[in-house]
Parts: sequence; C-alpha cells; structure tokens
Amino acid sequence: MNLPGFYALSSAWLFLLLIPLIIFYFLKLRRPQMDVTSLVLWQQVINDQRVNSPFQKFKRNMLLLLQLLLLISLILAAMQPFWPTGADRANYVPVLIDCSASMGARDKPGGPTRLEVAKAQVEQMIEDLLPDQELSLIAFHKTARRVTDFSNNKRVLRDGLNDITVTDIPSKIEEALRMTQAMARRVEIDNVLLLTDGNFPTEANFELPFELTYQKIDPGGKNIGITALNARRAGATKWEIFVRLEGATDQQTAARVEWAQDGNPVGEEEVILEQGQSERLVFSVDAERASMIRVRLKPEGFDALDSDNIAYLDLPAGRDLTVYCPLDMKAYRHALRGMENVIVEPDADSGNSDLSEYDLLISDRSAEESPPAQVSLFVGVIPPNIQDLVTVESGGAEVVDWDKTSPLLQYVQLTEVFSSDEPKSREEVQDRHYEEAGYEILAHGRTGPLILADRSGERPKFYLLFHTDNSTLPYRVGFPILVTNAVQIATRQSSLSDVRGTTTGVLPSRQLLTSRTYQIQGPGGISRETTSNDDGMVSGISAPLAGEYTLSEGGKLQARIGASLLSAEETSLVGTEAIQFSELSVSATDEKVKMDRPLWPQLTLAALVFLLAEWWYFLRRGGGLMA
Repeated sequence: MNLPGFYALSSAWLFLLLIPLIIFYFLKLRRPQMDVTSLVLWQQVINDQRVNSPFQKFKRNMLLLLQLLLLISLILAAMQPFWPTGADRANYVPVLIDCSASMGARDKPGGPTRLEVAKAQVEQMIEDLLPDQELSLIAFHKTARRVTDFSNNKRVLRDGLNDITVTDIPSKIEEALRMTQAMARRVEIDNVLLLTDGNFPTEANFELPFELTYQKIDPGGKNIGITALNARRAGATKWEIFVRLEGATDQQTAARVEWAQDGNPVGEEEVILEQGQSERLVFSVDAERASMIRVRLKPEGFDALDSDNIAYLDLPAGRDLTVYCPLDMKAYRHALRGMENVIVEPDADSGNSDLSEYDLLISDRSAEESPPAQVSLFVGVIPPNIQDLVTVESGGAEVVDWDKTSPLLQYVQLTEVFSSDEPKSREEVQDRHYEEAGYEILAHGRTGPLILADRSGERPKFYLLFHTDNSTLPYRVGFPILVTNAVQIATRQSSLSDVRGTTTGVLPSRQLLTSRTYQIQGPGGISRETTSNDDGMVSGISAPLAGEYTLSEGGKLQARIGASLLSAEETSLVGTEAIQFSELSVSATDEKVKMDRPLWPQLTLAALVFLLAEWWYFLRRGGGLMA
C-alpha cells in the first residue's frame, strides 16, 4: 500500500504555530465583577470556576477546534503532500501528441475529436504536476514541433496545449522521437509518453534510448473519403480524371460525388461502397486551358472525418513538350525528331529559338550558357561545385556499374560502353564527397563517376561527365531509350502526361515574377506573406489544411493552388497495436498514464470549509462565547 508523501516536508515547522493559538485560549479567560444579593449564589460561582479551568474549557470550545483544524489544513497544504502511484516518478516527461488528420475524427455526431480526447488527458497531467516535475509538449504529424520546453508552469503548458490543432497531414513518428532524443542530451529522460490513435506506419526506423509509453486513443467512427485523385492525357484536348474512394467501416456506405472545373459543376454520381471495398470513378474534362478540378464527397449519414471529403487537381493546358538541344548535338536531335508532341529548338532551318524557358534542356554547354528548363541533361559538363573533386582526362573509360532503377537509366544497357573521356576522382575523394555536395552517382567508371544526378534543387538535373560524341553510347540501343527517358521525366515534371493531386504539407513551387511579395490566403483563416526569389520561384509554402490557397499581389490574384489529404491510411482510421522499432516492439495500452496525485488542493479546500464554519459559528454564538 502506498502512503502519502510530502514534497515540502521542511514546512512541518509551521506546526509550531499551534502553540501560540492554544496559549491565546489560556490567556483569554476574563472573570467579570458581579454584585450578588445572596451568598447562596456563590455555589454557582464555584461551579463556573471549575468549568473555566483550562482542560474543561477546551472540551466545550468548538471555535478553538475549528481554528485548529483550519491551521492544520493550511500547514499540511504548505507541505505539498501527494499520493504516489507506486511507479518511479520521472522529473522530465516529454509528451508526444499526434495532430495528424485522423486525430480530427469523431466517434459520434457532435462528439470530441481524437485530439480533444488526448488533450483532456494531458490537461489532467498538467493539473497533477508536482513542483519537481516538468513536461515538454511536442506536436507531430509528418514532422514534429516542440510546443513548449520542459516546464512546470501550468499556465505556459495549458497555453501550449491549446495551441495544438489538427493538421490535414499524414503521421510519422520518427521525427518526434529524434527531437526527443536531442532533448535528452540536456536533461535525463527515462520515459516518453506518446498520445495517438496509432494511425502511422507500423515500423519505425529508430533505436529507442528511453522507455516509450504508447497511449492509444480509441479510433473514430464510420468514415469514407477520397484517397486518390489524378489525371492522364487522353489526346490533345482531353484529360481523363481518376478518383478513388475508400472507407473505414465494416458496413455498406452510400455517398454522392460531385466534380467541378474552375468552380463550375461538371457532373455528379451516386456511389455505394461495399464493406471492405474501394470505388473508382472516371470522367473527362477539357484540356484546352489550365484549370482546377474540385471533387467533393457527400456521405449519407454520419462521417467521422471531414478533411478527406474534398480534393483538388491543378491541370495545365494541353500542349507539346518543348526541348532545347543545340544544332551541333546531332545524335540527340535525331533521337528527338521521331517523337510525337515534342517541339525541338533551335529550329533546324532558321536556327532561331523563340522560348525563354523549356521543359527539357539537352546541352553540352554550362548552365550559365543555356536557357532554363524544368529538366536538364548536361553532356560533357562538370558542375562548378565539384570541379575540385573530379577531372576529365584523355584515356579510356568504361561503365562498370549503374543504377538500373534511376528514371534516366531505366531499360538502358550500358555494358561495353567506352569513352575516350575518362573522368577521374582526385586523390582521397570518395563517393560520400559527391553525396555531401548534393549529387547521386548513377553510373560508375573504374576511376570515377560517369553520370551524376543533382539532388539539391526542385528541378532535376543530370550530368554526363563524358561527352557522348567521344563514346560508343550513340551507337548502342540504349541511347534512344536514354533520350526517351529524359523526355518522359520532363513530361512528368511539366505535368503534361500525368498529373496527381497536390497533397497537404508543402505546396509545389510556382513560377511568378521575380523579387515580389505575395499574400497567401488559405483555409482556416491562414494568412501570410512570401517573396519570390531572383528566378521568380515561390516555394516552401506551408499547407497544413486541405483546401484552396491563393497567391495575390496588391489584391490581384496571381495563382490558385488546391491541397488535398489523399491518404488511404488516414481515411482508414485504423491504428496499429504495436510499433516495431529496430530492436524491440512497443505495444499500445488503453490505460491512462498514472501520475502522483497532489493532495494540497483538497487540503486547501478543507481549510476554506473550516474557515466558513468558524465564521458561521462565531456569528451564531454571538462572538464565539458558549451558552
């Protein structure tokens, strides 16, 4: 059996205050002078003297008893007693709170969200904090955010807790655990509390250096949502739109699906989702102009989650792919000539190029000498930032290994490809040095890398460190396949063949005017500003909620982007029962975390009750005198 403990046991000296209170009652007796008419009444005086002896007086004085109880209650409260749970008490407890999309689900109409249930548990933990205990609140979805540092200031913790809101973003746990691990370098962390509905990947690539308590919140109720939205070109003037619906229910669900193009209704369809099944819808829209497709799902009856009932798709205008390839790169121009829906510049007859930017660049000039493009393939060019790592010498080089999964090299056979240009890594340069510079090696030679992919920017760039004119590659079957792969990468990058709905988190970059400030408006009252860079790119726009985001300058609309949840995992509302880490598995528990419960609030309340009782008794007895 656990016995109460005291945090401030040193305050026990306050019990000495009982002594002056009792002495006061010894000294307060006053015998008034009285005139009597008969000696017979002296017997009554003798009896009064016996009653007013100290111990007899205490037996009948209710006011003294109430004052003693009041003082004892206040002293005990000052000693800060608590009732221990029996578990080891941790001084520093990080609390990881899931705020992903599924935490916005409800289990019944008008019921609390999963996040509200979790916050109610944390609120009780904050209320039960002892003076030597501190909490740190960390909110996480795909990324993590430290809401408060370690603190026992209940106001700060409550304000931080109120600041945590649901985001329409899928959940991952690793980032929150890494943040906690970093905090453990400053203070000793023995136990970490995880509050979540468990809607994240079952396996976590993380080695636990502390004990993890996985507190699983009950999942939401019946739900259906849009889990996929994409488009594919169907000719020069049409897009085929594909919608997938899935549910989190063990019963049949009915709903109506409506779709609109630039806000104008295009069509609708009634669907019935069978138990454990998904539904796929297909419809066509015009591709002659850029437009935004909005698909809205209207379930019949209760639906646990609202954020997966709407999705957006930004469609570009249908057009041909534009490629810039210098006239003297004849092998590449020959491979491009036979491709449909591809425009190659400069023009072979006039030598003119009319565009300032292209979808694909194939060039043996440096980036400074070439026009900008969505995708670039540089031939015989060494990137400026790794020129101290590799040199190209005359000799003989051959491909000894290559990444067959790379989009550029898929189905490309590089066996027996030789080059008179021989890239050589400088002395003591290893593969990791290229990776640290932001490059991935796609093909290796005997003395250094032959093909690199630049991973540092949003626009793919590939580098062939040898010039293909000085190699046998143009005479191999893999050469036209390589060029075709580059065209397909550019087609996808420019959204000219397949388009997928933009998901929440971070919006895709947009090309606008250079060095301008734009106002961003979004769902849920989101309002902020961003500035385009010297190239006119606006990037890194946070999109925590599903809905439409607008970019305006001076009150004039410049761009409109739709963000959607589109997550089958979040829509399913299914939580994992155990998290598999590198070396162990942590199972979920439905039991609430037990904290040492402080008793001083109850003692303080008891003191208030005794104070009111004393005040009532004092008034009722006419100053506290006994009858």
